[in-house]
Amino acid sequence: MPSVSRRYATSEQRFERPSGTPQDELRAPVVLMVSGGADSTALLVLAACDALDIDDGRGCARIARERLHVLHVNHQLRGIDAEEDEEFVRELSARFGIPCTVRRVDVAALAREGTVRAREVASAGTAPASGVSNAGASADTNVESVGREVRYAEANALANRLSAEVGTPRSAARIVTAHTANDRAETFFMNAIRGTGPAGLSSIPRRRNRIVRPLLDRTHEELCDLLRMRGIVWREDETNADTKYLRAYVRHEVMPVVKARNPRVTASLSTCCDILSDEDAYMNQVASRTYRELQRRTSETMVALDAARLAACEVAIARRVVRKAILDVCPGARLEARHIARVLRLVAAGHGSTSVPMGCDARVEYGLLFVRAHGEKDEAPASWLEVPGSLVLADGRALTARLVEVPDGSRAPEVARAHAVEFEGQSVLLDAAACGLDRAQGGRLWVDVAQPGDVMCPLGMHGQSKKLSDLLNEAHVPAADRHLVPIVRTGPAGQVVWVAGIRPDERSRSTPDSRLLLELGITSG
Repeated sequence: MPSVSRRYATSEQRFERPSGTPQDELRAPVVLMVSGGADSTALLVLAACDALDIDDGRGCARIARERLHVLHVNHQLRGIDAEEDEEFVRELSARFGIPCTVRRVDVAALAREGTVRAREVASAGTAPASGVSNAGASADTNVESVGREVRYAEANALANRLSAEVGTPRSAARIVTAHTANDRAETFFMNAIRGTGPAGLSSIPRRRNRIVRPLLDRTHEELCDLLRMRGIVWREDETNADTKYLRAYVRHEVMPVVKARNPRVTASLSTCCDILSDEDAYMNQVASRTYRELQRRTSETMVALDAARLAACEVAIARRVVRKAILDVCPGARLEARHIARVLRLVAAGHGSTSVPMGCDARVEYGLLFVRAHGEKDEAPASWLEVPGSLVLADGRALTARLVEVPDGSRAPEVARAHAVEFEGQSVLLDAAACGLDRAQGGRLWVDVAQPGDVMCPLGMHGQSKKLSDLLNEAHVPAADRHLVPIVRTGPAGQVVWVAGIRPDERSRSTPDSRLLLELGITSG
């Protein structure tokens, strides 16, 4: 009987169907990742001769031979053995009439660099990988992870190139790996040993975007028997027996002990992983919806969430929301469970700040959780604003200024109040003469940011002065964002005219005698 996950598509599968027509899916390239070991050799044989379910809507079916393409990545780690693996894959591909692409990558050198850059390799033919950094991991673990990043980067680059050649959408292509039920069980224990959450315990998913794993219901032993029956040999990697690698340790030290207690543990864990994977996908949907609902401000490097509503969420959803926020502003953050727990404690307390290593800062203030990527602040604006004219700010917004005549029969204060209400404070009408401007020559204003000791007379306070820092605090502008609030002045050392988007100065307000008005506005980038 097929498992639940085979009968019912997971949410990840339902919502990530390839774009394009059904005909596109029948022509789209299928990249087989073949190392030369027993499992990947069996994958090549089954793809060429039998039926496989590659999740293209046809179920378990034969794949048209012209769609198939083999990819072999030589990591250059095992000397002559690696060369022989490469030659074996070339010959096996030719035997079944399938084109074969080989990439040679010095994985050890990339691991020593500490970072692999995926987008740089796709065009060069030497493997890219996106932002892998393992400084602090052991050298062996680093080589393993870099090698994995390299393989998938090369597979994606090849799938993209082949899709362009046949004219099908990239999303319709398939990258097929030879992961088995054994690999899934081993990965479950590996992640449990390292420490993980539901996603890690889900182990290897059956599908992630266009990467599919049609052999997850088969064991390594079954595939070896299949190859023996067909008289096909395969290559053995001696490093698979070296228990200094975590996977080899789990395979040779942990699995035999577990199998002694339950001989069917591989199948049991596969079912467990399917259940965890489906439930994790559902929880992610709920968390994504909640994340969107809680957003109050966003930019490329910052997201602000409603802290009170986040605190009221179930902790399982709140954890995922915080994780999404951090990874949105800093995809390369080294995120651990303790970092998320620390952020949630701040949310519960209603104040405070913390930091995620190599990632971002989190601060709760004014009822919001602000998550900001580490890095330099945008340059503070300090420039002249011509009147009429505009000034583009460092964050992409623009200040605009122009002179406006008071309409006949209208009173300037009433026009100014209506204007401020209409534009919700993002644009104001002030007395041009009070700002040092005249109809004939126009003029210019100075724009910078709040400085220590700055004071102004906010409109509505009848001439009483207030520190700019107090005004910004009352406006609930976080300290980290105050450098983004433009202050418009009559000159570099002149009086404040307008705290952009917040409050104009009483001394610049329009009066019944005003005939020429200064219109100031701030627009989004």
